[in-house]
Order: sequence, then structure tokens, then C-alpha cells
Amino acid sequence: MVLLSKESSNKYITKINTQHDSSTTEPVFKLKIFSNQNVILLFKKKFIFRLKFCSLGRYLTKTAMTTSSSLHTKRLLLGITGGIAAYKAAEVARLLVKKDIDVQTVMTESACKFIGPATLQALTGNTVFTDLWDSRINNNMAHINISRDASAILISPASANFIAKLANGFADDLLSTLCLARNCPLFIAPAMNRQMWEHPATQRNLVTLQRDGVLIIGPASGAQACGEAGMGRMLEAQKLVEEMLIFFQPKLLQDKHILITAGPTYEAIDAVRGITNLSSGKMGYAVANAALEAGAKVTLISGPTFLEAPSGATLINVTSAQEMFSAVKKGLSGTDIFISVAAVADFLPANNSNQKIKRTSSNISLLLAPNPDILEFVAKTPKPPFCVGFAAETENLEKNAEAKRRRKKIPLLAANLVPNAINSDKSELILFDDNGKHLLPEAPKIEQARHLIKHVSLLYEKWNK
Repeated sequence: MVLLSKESSNKYITKINTQHDSSTTEPVFKLKIFSNQNVILLFKKKFIFRLKFCSLGRYLTKTAMTTSSSLHTKRLLLGITGGIAAYKAAEVARLLVKKDIDVQTVMTESACKFIGPATLQALTGNTVFTDLWDSRINNNMAHINISRDASAILISPASANFIAKLANGFADDLLSTLCLARNCPLFIAPAMNRQMWEHPATQRNLVTLQRDGVLIIGPASGAQACGEAGMGRMLEAQKLVEEMLIFFQPKLLQDKHILITAGPTYEAIDAVRGITNLSSGKMGYAVANAALEAGAKVTLISGPTFLEAPSGATLINVTSAQEMFSAVKKGLSGTDIFISVAAVADFLPANNSNQKIKRTSSNISLLLAPNPDILEFVAKTPKPPFCVGFAAETENLEKNAEAKRRRKKIPLLAANLVPNAINSDKSELILFDDNGKHLLPEAPKIEQARHLIKHVSLLYEKWNK
């Protein structure tokens, strides 16, 4: 029995009794939980645990199964080098752990001058390594053993000095040596003074690393700790984590070309007025991000929004429905999947004015003409891509959404209620396809987008046979 309480957690284990379930050859461990104590569960790297409550409700049974855990656990080796941006590494580690990524930290001697190993150990729950000759490694081969379970290595921040080491194959400390001995992808997030970044030697080293297959994230331009401003500022922690999450997502649509529309359209009435809607574009941009995570090549045609373009997508900005229609027609060639998320205005003024219409005390009439139905056009092309539509309804959601899908003759349509989705970071979706409806309970839009992309990949595979 393993008893872990607030008082004894620093000792990790106070007592262990191992027994076997008669119905299986697997070892069974029981953890007793007392209501007045804080319990900590420790998971060893070479096990996956099935957790369930026993009938008494006071015991937690864990059936431990040995496995090649790398197939089930996302592991990242976070390397930290010397630079003021090292403080951001703590937030990077915290956010990665929050996303259920197992983070193993390795720090250079210089990095330890800026941030303490104890901070990273507390945030990740893993021992921090700094020494090439660390005796805690049984065979004294830390540079080999530490990286072998990692799915990827991220150096954040990557100083000019460390970039030079990587480019020239130097291996004079633990971090540089394990990078040379790695068997997984290597990402670096450069951080340095703008003059150091622009120096020809640094630029040559970066070209060498790119040629060697190292993936470079950033840097950004902005204010620097030295008081100067320019290129060389390390990307913010949230952005770095987003880039790593893209790497960890299953590549369900690797190298597929996906064309996505997003945001509202704006139909001018005169020089200062127009018809638009309340769409923020958040769902469309989330779908673009999820498609990129799945390995797709994404073209995003966006109406007016205040959103940052997804990194890696080809962004085409448009204003009106006609402009969006033209951009879609130009982008259709070579498209495998078309996802129409944009809230396209159904009508436009038949006669708009180039000048501001002056105020008058009498009524005026506004004649509206229908805009082209972009999704219907794409679905009716001789060799259409796999088409996905969206429907935002105010009533009779299921009836109206399924009717729209059948009318446009598309294999998949995602629908939601307008009051619950417009300008929100969360939404509830219902997916309609030939097999019926599939409810996605309310969740952040990026999570819904990932569910959608997974569903698209399954249907596309069957559709494309």
C-alpha cells in the first residue's frame, strides 16, 4: 500500500505492499485515500496506469502495464541556455506540463546564472540535469540516456553562443552533447541582442542549422533587455508552446491541401456604411490551426478580423463576398479539402454609392441582391474537393442544418446556435454526415476544431477511395 500525504510527500513513499489480482498476471497496486490528507500520485515513466475506484470508494486501484511508453506519452526535452530570456523558460515549462506533456529539463552552466534548476524541477516534476558527468545516470552516459525517450528537443532560449556550437558540432557540455547524439527533431528559439542576431556569423550558423534539419522558431522584433529594440527577442511562451503542440498533434492530413474561409464579409452601402455580421473569425482560424497541426498545407481566405494569422498558413485577406468568391475560385486548383467556415453575407446592396449618402428626413429604400453561394459553387464543380460546411442557426438547429447539408450535397456540415457561438472562445457543435449527427459538447474552439479535423480525416479517407 502506498500512503502519500501532505506531511510525507517529500519522502514520496512510506509503505508499499504489492499483491496480484487472481484474474490477471499483472501487478495490482492499491492507494488508500484519506479525506483529510492531500494525496499525490506519482507515475513512473515505464508504466501506463488504468485508474478506477473500488466499491468502498476509499481505494484507488492501479493496474500497471509495462509498455513502450513513447507511443502513449508526449515527452519534450527542454534545453535552457544562458541569456536573460531564460526566465521565460519557466513559463514555457509550466504551459507544456499543463498540456500533459512530460518535460525533462537540461540547463547549461550559464543558464543556471539566470534561473535556478529548482524552479524547473518544481514546475515539471522531473529532475533537472546540468552536468555531463552526472553520477545519477547508471552508465554515466547522460548525453545518450536523457534524450532517448524524448519526442523532440526544444532549446529555449538558444543563445548566439549555443547556436554556434550546434552549427559547428561542438559538444563540450551536457546540452550540446545530447543535441549531437539525439535521434529526434530539434527546435531552437533564438534569443539575443539585435546586433548579435544580425551578425554575419550568426546568420551563417542559422543557415547551416536549417540545412541540417534544425527547426528555428522566431525570433520576434521588439524591446530588448539591453534597452535596444529590434530582431532577436525570443517568442513569448504561449507562442512557443503553440508551435510545439502543432508538432505533437497526430498528422492525420499530412501534406493535404486545405482551403478554408473564415470571418465575416463586409458589403458596402456607401463610402462609410456597410452590411456585415458579428462573426469574429475565431472558429475559422481555429480550424486553420488544427489543420496545420494535422500536417496539412493550409490556405486561409479571411474576411475582416482582428486575429493573428496562423503561423504556417497562406493568408489571403478579402473584404466582400465577391472578393472571397474570387479568391476561392483561384485557390481551388489542387485543393483536397474545402472548409467553408466564413459567415458570408447572403445579400449585398444592388446599387452602392461611392460617396456618403446624406441624411434625410424621408425614408430611403435599400435594394439587396443575393451574393453567390460559395460552398454550393465549390460542391458542384466537376471534380470537387471534399467539402465541409458550417451553419449558424437561431432556431430549429438540427432540422435546418441537415436540410442545408442535403441541399448543398456535401458530406459534412458543422452547426451551432448563434447566441452560444458568436464572438465566444467556446462553442458547442453538432456534426452532420451520412451516418447521422455527432454532438461535440461545449469546449474551447481550438479543441472543437481538432475534433472536426479528426472527423474530416476519417470521412476523407473513405471518400477518397
